Amino acid sequence: MAKRVVILGAGESGAGAAVLATKKGFEVFVSDKGIIEDKYKNVLSHYAISFEEGKHSEECILNADEIIKSPGIPDQASLVVKAKEAGIPVISEIEFAGRYTRARKICITGSNGKTTTTMLIWHILKNAGLDAGLGGNIGKSMAMLLSERDYDYLVLEISSFQLDGMFDFKADVAVLTNITPDHLNRYGYSFEKYAESKLRIIRNQTPDDVFIYCADDQEITSRLERIKPVSRCFPFSIKSENPAQGAFLKIDKVNYQNSKINININNDTMVMTLKELALSGGHNVYNSMAAAISARVLDIRKESLRQSLSDFQGVEHRLEYVATIRKIEFINDSKATNVNSTWWALENAQKPVIWIAGGQDKGNDYSILAPIVAEKVKAIVCIGVDNSKIIRSLAKHTGVCIETNSMEEAVQTAYKLAQKGDTVLLSPACASFDRFKNYEDRGTQFKKAVRNL
Repeated sequence: MAKRVVILGAGESGAGAAVLATKKGFEVFVSDKGIIEDKYKNVLSHYAISFEEGKHSEECILNADEIIKSPGIPDQASLVVKAKEAGIPVISEIEFAGRYTRARKICITGSNGKTTTTMLIWHILKNAGLDAGLGGNIGKSMAMLLSERDYDYLVLEISSFQLDGMFDFKADVAVLTNITPDHLNRYGYSFEKYAESKLRIIRNQTPDDVFIYCADDQEITSRLERIKPVSRCFPFSIKSENPAQGAFLKIDKVNYQNSKINININNDTMVMTLKELALSGGHNVYNSMAAAISARVLDIRKESLRQSLSDFQGVEHRLEYVATIRKIEFINDSKATNVNSTWWALENAQKPVIWIAGGQDKGNDYSILAPIVAEKVKAIVCIGVDNSKIIRSLAKHTGVCIETNSMEEAVQTAYKLAQKGDTVLLSPACASFDRFKNYEDRGTQFKKAVRNL
């Protein structure tokens, strides 16, 4: 008799797990408490997979041999608790999918920078002619990728929610970009629990595996002193010129753009200047370093790597240039769903900023932004349903703070406030779910509103 697998949630992760499980011969049932999007409903119907929506039928769920939980469902959900109490294993989709691949897995996590780093690594591998799949928390789920075919390499963005349900899965190359407060509402407002979740990226690694991390992040380095990873460790830094293995920045004090990234792997060094990199901004120096180390430990040729780091096009919704209207620049940074990500966006701004911010709060401490808001922001335009925390923390540090009720109204308000030479920056520092489907929907609405001006 076929093993019964129940999948909770029918988004990208859940639908992918359902298809892969079906193809592997399991009896599959999918349950989603909300309404399933048509595109995923069509996938389930195409493979004749049983599903329900708008409810969770416990009698159909708690008779599972194994439950695959979508990352959006918290461990504290009553049904998940009941399943665990009944002795039913509850795992993540990446844990399940990891059983069905021979690929070398390059897994990237972190509070910020993980999408750009993931896309950049994939770009490098594809340009080098390698058979590399891209997925995880970006694009197709790992399970959906593997339901179609296997790859030699898988480049996977992995969220803390996905890592929480990881037990036997192993990253051959693990990248941790940084750890800053994010999703604290999901972790009982405990930063320590959130940090522990991120460090699960090195779980199950052996001395043959690779761990790449930011040496400038004290939250990472202090924990590594206790954990002492067994994998081969390659740090990257822009603050210290460390000649050991990894990457560091040698700063040119006369012309910063002539500063040199040094990537040293197994005593084989590669050097690039900042002006050669396609991506600008301090945060992208980190991302480029992490990607470069990943490529070199995979033996990508230096010439190929140099070309890829020079021609990468960037990520939609991350500091994405939209338009210049009457000499006012519009930048879409909708992917900035936490405070640290927005800090980088403001730090990157070279002109006075009209800042569009707000959304679903995740336990953020906005006061961290006060100094840079005072320095760079002329006005704040709020788009959240509840903007009280942002207003309380930051309104006094800028001249104007206005609440709006839609993206269109926010863009029109920002345009009226802006003067020639200013930048209108959408960088919400919050999740999008109070008014939008996701951060992509938020960014798309911003771009449409700008083009309608």
